[in-house]
Amino acid sequence: EKILSGMKGSIAIGHARYSTTGGNNRRNIQPLGVDYIKGSLVIAHNGNVSNAALLRQELEQQGAVFQCTSDTEVIAFLIAKERLTANSVEEAVARVAPRLEGSFSLLVMSPKKLIALRDPKGMRPLCMGHLGKSPVFASESCALDSIGASFDRDVRPGELIVVDESGERVMESGINPDASKCALCVFEHIYFARPDSVIDGQSVYQARLEAGRILARSHPVQADLVIGVPDSGLAAAIGFAQESGIPYGEGLVKNRYIGRTFIQPTQNGRESAVSIKLSALRRSVEGKRVVMIDDSIVRGTTMRQIVDLLKKAGATEVHVRISAPEFLWPCYYGTDIDDRSQLASVKFTHEELTERIGADSLGFLPLAQVKEIAKDSKLNFCTACFSGDYPYPVPTHADKTAFE
Repeated sequence: EKILSGMKGSIAIGHARYSTTGGNNRRNIQPLGVDYIKGSLVIAHNGNVSNAALLRQELEQQGAVFQCTSDTEVIAFLIAKERLTANSVEEAVARVAPRLEGSFSLLVMSPKKLIALRDPKGMRPLCMGHLGKSPVFASESCALDSIGASFDRDVRPGELIVVDESGERVMESGINPDASKCALCVFEHIYFARPDSVIDGQSVYQARLEAGRILARSHPVQADLVIGVPDSGLAAAIGFAQESGIPYGEGLVKNRYIGRTFIQPTQNGRESAVSIKLSALRRSVEGKRVVMIDDSIVRGTTMRQIVDLLKKAGATEVHVRISAPEFLWPCYYGTDIDDRSQLASVKFTHEELTERIGADSLGFLPLAQVKEIAKDSKLNFCTACFSGDYPYPVPTHADKTAFE
């Protein structure tokens, strides 16, 4: 707060992003600032540009020199290059947007302007509000709530909004008018987003409740207690309990002083974090058949540890239900799943995976029903990590080597 209160100026951006393209290199920390012949730019980027390596190789062959390994720097370089002939920075951004594939919700700050851009398929969320007369942009509506800003609307897929001293202007940069051709990442509703957010008209909390209800209908089980893995499994557990009639309770307690284990950059880090992140409530689960709801199984090791926690606390049975379909394909758009050989549902049969995690039964959200969890969404969804149906051409190994 002391540092923030000492800052001067009329525009500010900040960012928190876990490493995807380029890895967890300190130089990749955002916002990314660059100086070039027309002045300076600062960029914050949520998403993953799937053709960034090809663009980077093209730029390097033209003499470009890069300081970090992030796809965001590629975007910055392209904007700076286009700005040489464009009449304005927003025109430069609009020229760059059609060259980018994948997910990119961007904020671009120049000394006098703030530009917001969402990719044409709307793969990552971006919304707009006001704090008094000042425009505010955020990935999630809950961020606006936390600072007392009003929520105005979601930035439309392909929309570019320019804010300067004269006010706000909307430009079109490859706007996708057909919502059915959009591809919002469905994992936002399953895991990434906070439950108190509303994304493109869909309450995240209600989506997770519905996922739990679908699980209860598709994978019923005789049990005494339904619990959720904090935090992203809790709403789905409530939905499962409501639909099944099995009592909902608290069986796992989360240590609030450690972050998401899924986002830990190494597998050893994820595994060691689990032991200090969660503990089982013995009085709640002892002697009971427990249904445990979680949002996903990626590699399977974390789930094995959680099931073991519950059985050591006296649970007689642990039935695992997952509020997402099976991860079967890598993601190139911002979910850190880049090696199919590491996915538990690829490596093992259903029976083998059930045994491996120590569960008495295992059930996933049916792929055919994954889009039903968010019926209020104005946009269609990307489910490529579950189905293999990608919205853009899949990068080849050669496409990715520039960032390795």
